[in-house]
Amino acid sequence: MSARSAAQRPGGIPPMPERNPKALREAIAAHAPQLLADFDRHWKRDIADAYDLARVPAFMALWWTEYALARDPELDARVTDLEDRAAEAGDAAEARALLEQAAHLRREAGHSEPGQ
Repeated sequence: MSARSAAQRPGGIPPMPERNPKALREAIAAHAPQLLADFDRHWKRDIADAYDLARVPAFMALWWTEYALARDPELDARVTDLEDRAAEAGDAAEARALLEQAAHLRREAGHSEPGQ
């Protein structure tokens, strides 16, 4: 996606990067630096130090979703609010409903495609 089309995105939300670890790390560094230390630690522990590339798809799925949320502060705040309200709910059914809403938003974010 060109800089011009990225600038035209609603709310200034940066586009999703190409779906590979290097591009995702660069996007996190540029647009969600608060996630970078955890991303790097997780990569080192589960991929680099383990010499286990079989874990890359699960790693990418997790961090793809985390970045998709973090790049959109309103969506991230909405998910956090739902999870916080669920933790404080006095009723199990209410907590479950709130967590289901948060999980739905996380799944939707995880389905974002490169360039979206």
